[in-house]
Amino acid sequence: MDRSIESRVNHEVENWLRWITRWRPATHRGRARLCRQCFGSPIIASAGLAVDVPHVVQHALSMRMKIVIDASVDEYTELNLPRLAHELNLSERRESAQAYRPAEGLDPEFRGLDLDPQPAADAPYLFTFTELADQHLPAGQSPPPPVAESDSAEHEHSVPAPSDPLPPLTPAEKRALKAEMQLADEFATRVGLRVCAQLAQQRPRLLTAIAQFVEPQVQALLVDLGSTLDSPLWPRNP
Repeated sequence: MDRSIESRVNHEVENWLRWITRWRPATHRGRARLCRQCFGSPIIASAGLAVDVPHVVQHALSMRMKIVIDASVDEYTELNLPRLAHELNLSERRESAQAYRPAEGLDPEFRGLDLDPQPAADAPYLFTFTELADQHLPAGQSPPPPVAESDSAEHEHSVPAPSDPLPPLTPAEKRALKAEMQLADEFATRVGLRVCAQLAQQRPRLLTAIAQFVEPQVQALLVDLGSTLDSPLWPRNP
């Protein structure tokens, strides 16, 4: 851990605190299922945001902490786990060449959310981002041209083309790769514990931001909702 995990967490907390001042509650659609990134997350619990906080607010912080953990694990893998790093880099290059990935490049508060809103019966989609992501090639992309015979010797020892299958691993390589994956998982757990500990120290600032910028908007929504609801038990206005 060459760079301080704590300093990275503090940096992302500062980004979240700036973002929360611009947050507004969404009213266009609800969420059909629980977010696996946030529900029961020790990160959210350590930050003190597990109860009575809108999911989007939780998700924005959770994904920023995921950036910290992923970046630390990637650095550790590149420096200490060469076989795993090679497999991950090769797999990422092939996936990037073969598929359209609309979820990449999003701001942290949007990562991990559904790509498409819930469908409406009277407004069918011509296409969805999920459908595009499931395609083998991006829309409009043609297969790569064949290599000329004169160039075959030059590319003989180059990286396999994206359409070529990955070479199978030997039993020894599989054991070594499994051992490195275990080391990466253990390192990720240690980083996660440090992230949670640092968030616990930042909890007062996080809760203050919730009370100042989030809670008033939630209360305003509840008041507006209560003024528009009508109950059979309430006397109707003439």
